[in-house]
Amino acid sequence: MNYKKRSETITARRSCSDRFSNGDENEVRITVENRLPTPVHVDIIDELPNIFQRRDVRFPVELKRGEKREIVYRLRPVRRGVYHFGRIRLFVTSPLGLVTTRITDGQPQEVKVYPSYLMLNQYELLAAHHNLTELGIKRVRRLGHHTEFEHIKEYVRGDDYRTINWKASARRHQIMVNTYQDERSQQVYSVIDKGRIMQSAFRGMTLLDYAINASLVLSYVALRREDKVGLATFSNHFETFLPASQQAGQMQQLLESLYRQATDFGESDYSALSVHLNKHITKRSLLILYTNFDSIVGMERQLEALKFLSRRHVVLAVFFENASLTAFAERKPRHLSDYFDQTLADKFIAEKQHVVNLLQRHGIYALLTAPERLSVDVINRYLEMKARHVI
Repeated sequence: MNYKKRSETITARRSCSDRFSNGDENEVRITVENRLPTPVHVDIIDELPNIFQRRDVRFPVELKRGEKREIVYRLRPVRRGVYHFGRIRLFVTSPLGLVTTRITDGQPQEVKVYPSYLMLNQYELLAAHHNLTELGIKRVRRLGHHTEFEHIKEYVRGDDYRTINWKASARRHQIMVNTYQDERSQQVYSVIDKGRIMQSAFRGMTLLDYAINASLVLSYVALRREDKVGLATFSNHFETFLPASQQAGQMQQLLESLYRQATDFGESDYSALSVHLNKHITKRSLLILYTNFDSIVGMERQLEALKFLSRRHVVLAVFFENASLTAFAERKPRHLSDYFDQTLADKFIAEKQHVVNLLQRHGIYALLTAPERLSVDVINRYLEMKARHVI
């Protein structure tokens, strides 16, 4: 087939966001149109960024004369950074199948992969409809009174009689009650370990990236609760520091700071971390430390620094279950050797739980969770700590 006129050809155009959300399914659309006077068979190949290592994004379609078709597919990146799409290749076969012609269309495109922001959109949507349980976020019953007086209102059935304001009731000649709200403007810092222990991968994504995604959504939730949020990262030296704030541009600053983070092969220096945090953060704050302790010995090396931090701040140490070991331990053994291997796996799993218990004995809050549950579990723990007035 020889297409002499540009108007008589097959066209294709790609459309997608210029930002992808790391670890999530991101939508890509290709619109293809047959401007030929005859029906054709078209094989569409989109040139994906090399990092995906995929050559199977091929879409065969039958197009009638003048027909336009939209194809939708999804990509799940597992690394932050800049990705480059190439062109769109169209292999057009004549109605009798005798001739195949290649057409190149579409434009190269650059996409930046940012820490996961799709959960922020989900959270906002579900929060507006009071359906946060769909994300796994629990309703937490508050213990005791709220900590900040808000205003006085008329009593309605169900109000706590202990909040009756007798002076206001006498003035208004009706029962009035005090209302309270959560204590606001608490400081919440995400403290992210970028050492080699955070390079382990789960479903293609490093523990560091899971921590980055969780810290982003936690910061968003904390801001909605009118707390101030900040960020600190470290490895063998103290690196990023973003002071806690609740200003309008804080989420964008967090997003850009998290976008640039990368692991290294160094041993994380907790002593330097504790000194720098106590120097930069003078107000009592919640420090959510994302790290990974493989053993009690590994945790005990950092214990003194964590205890030093916990004297001034509330420290929540978040670390990861070994997902592969957990899956292996839950599998039904088939051979005698499996029993020995599973006994060893159970030992490692129990040691992780022992780390939790040891941290808690020293006044350090601890959360052991699987990578895929990290964001929701951290949010739930934060809300629980708020409800108990820990911060």
